[in-house]
Amino acid sequence: MIRRHMRCRRTLHTLHTPRARDSTDVLIIGGGPAGLCAAIRLKQLTPTLRVVVLEKGSELGSHILSGCVLDPSSFYRLLGHDVSTYEDKYGCGKPPLGVQARGQGEMVWLTDRGRTVGIPHPPQMGNRGNWVLDSLSGLVRWLGRVAEEVYGVEVYAGFGGARVVYGEEKEESPWVEWGGRWGKEVTGVKDRVEEKGKVRRVVGVLTNDVGISKKGDKREGLFTPGMFFQSKLTLFAEGAHGSLSKSVIQKFNLRAESDPQTYGIGIKEVWRTSSSVPGSITHTLGFPLDLHTYGGGWVYHLQQNLLSIGLVVGLDYANPTRSPYRDFQKLKHHPYFRSLLSDATRVAYGARVLTEGGLQSLPLLHFPGGALIGDSAGTVNVAKIKGVHNAMGTGMLAAEAIAQVSSSSTPSLSSYTSSFLTSPIFSELYSIRNLRPSFHQPNLFPFSLLSQTAPVLGGIIYSGIDSLLFKGRVPFTLSHAHSPDERARCRNSAPSLDSVRTQPASSSNSNSVPPIDYPAYEPPLSTDLLTSLALTNTFHEEDQPEHLRLLTLEEATREDSGQAVLGVGLGQLRFEDEEEEAVSTLEENDEKNDGEREGRRRAHTKLNVSEYASLLERACPAGVYEYVDDPLPQSGEGWGGKKLVINAQNCIHCKLCDIKVPSQDITWTVPEGGGGPGYTIT
Repeated sequence: MIRRHMRCRRTLHTLHTPRARDSTDVLIIGGGPAGLCAAIRLKQLTPTLRVVVLEKGSELGSHILSGCVLDPSSFYRLLGHDVSTYEDKYGCGKPPLGVQARGQGEMVWLTDRGRTVGIPHPPQMGNRGNWVLDSLSGLVRWLGRVAEEVYGVEVYAGFGGARVVYGEEKEESPWVEWGGRWGKEVTGVKDRVEEKGKVRRVVGVLTNDVGISKKGDKREGLFTPGMFFQSKLTLFAEGAHGSLSKSVIQKFNLRAESDPQTYGIGIKEVWRTSSSVPGSITHTLGFPLDLHTYGGGWVYHLQQNLLSIGLVVGLDYANPTRSPYRDFQKLKHHPYFRSLLSDATRVAYGARVLTEGGLQSLPLLHFPGGALIGDSAGTVNVAKIKGVHNAMGTGMLAAEAIAQVSSSSTPSLSSYTSSFLTSPIFSELYSIRNLRPSFHQPNLFPFSLLSQTAPVLGGIIYSGIDSLLFKGRVPFTLSHAHSPDERARCRNSAPSLDSVRTQPASSSNSNSVPPIDYPAYEPPLSTDLLTSLALTNTFHEEDQPEHLRLLTLEEATREDSGQAVLGVGLGQLRFEDEEEEAVSTLEENDEKNDGEREGRRRAHTKLNVSEYASLLERACPAGVYEYVDDPLPQSGEGWGGKKLVINAQNCIHCKLCDIKVPSQDITWTVPEGGGGPGYTIT
């Protein structure tokens, strides 16, 4: 009943508000490498189609963060192999590709005692012919210029897709054609979907309403309702764990024949030093992570005496007292990094989650009215530590499929999924499919013998054997889930597999883990979080509803009524199951909303403080979450003298909270358009 009232309040604000509406042939949500390459390829093939790209950042590239060493195969296929001709051919300046890699790169093991030991470099991580980018953010801005100025793509920055819109008419589920095939041919999951029902087609998205206060009231003179972008086909290119992508995956049950997704958090800094060796690449294992935690670091030497350094930590880590940010700061205390940065100055910082599930975790790629591309699908090659080329490649495959069916009134992108199965992307992901799950594999003898004491060593040994001897040609596919029940429970985004893997810190629990003790910061080598955050250029309008909603994904979906539906006639929007509730008064809603809000915060605080050592306070790389002393315990929203504070204005859109929180009651949604980090050299 309370959820009904909360929906009603949203209805009173926006349901009958006139909205601007725009129609296009193809709508792309996300202006990153996947989205822009899809747009460019589509206009290359069918110049007469109208293609619109919506980007939630204030400008293209402002929310882009990566290492980044680029495998240029997809980039060359899109724009041509001779980079020297780009400036004259496209008229958008010299592409900021950085410098070509020096050799294959090296890998080292960092010990707790300060030693640096060279180890064999896996063949998948070879970098000959790759480009060490000064900034993926910069390359995305350049691609945006090519898309707009050369091919006529319409790019609208500052427009975040807030809600998926579905049509009135129903059509066959994609599983009618693909049930049984996806698990057999792609993921290795034996579950078979017997889908006979019909589903509504995606027909576009709504952008966020702007000018609503924190209290949910229209701000006088500032309120602007979100636009409705209507499209024959919509591509979701939001990156890892996109807010609309995960809702589409859940609605169409796209992981019914897949493993759950698993993620890592990548934390990066850029330093300016007195000298560097442009094109030099080093990857690190070992310190500061223990043998139970998947992850590793990097050092990339850029042009102009810049260094890109960073650390990726697998979010399936068990210990809730772990802080990936503190791990990264501790990494710089190792003599290898201390020497490297001795005369350097830090100039940039950022963080973002990345998908690590690989082939097993790929959802079915298409659905009625659209498809998932890039990291919205999860095409990162973890063994290669590269994903941009696959993001670009899936974008182009989707564009080529659209070109084939663009004349249809209700086109299907099943051919995109089919072409993926015969693409180099599929072959690449198939060959390394077992490497990541081998690091936490209790059921694979003899590596299972290390699963309790040193699972990382077991994974390294298996990965070496698989990649060097078998090259992925083994007659089995390892699962990220430890049981069929765990797979079924976690495959549709909530609860996430990574949250389930978190163990309690409470001493009263038999499975509890000891706290991690971190060294003190040593400025300027290592600094507190807020000092680092200042380098992200993050900005949000403070007087707006929190975009970090204290709701489970299922509750958030229900609150949004699951679906905005396009009605007949002039395209009036209605929200299912809401209109009959609009008779309640706003005062009644406010009172009940407040009671539910307090109850949610109290339940969240009790579980996360008492059992999980205030995990979000430690895990968030932007200082968004705090569990502070509660000055008004009688208010009812705290527990045990603590209450949750969400500093939403700090958010750098990394998505870690949505994935890792044990209570699975944080749902990340888009803030007002343009809010978030302002990355430029990441």
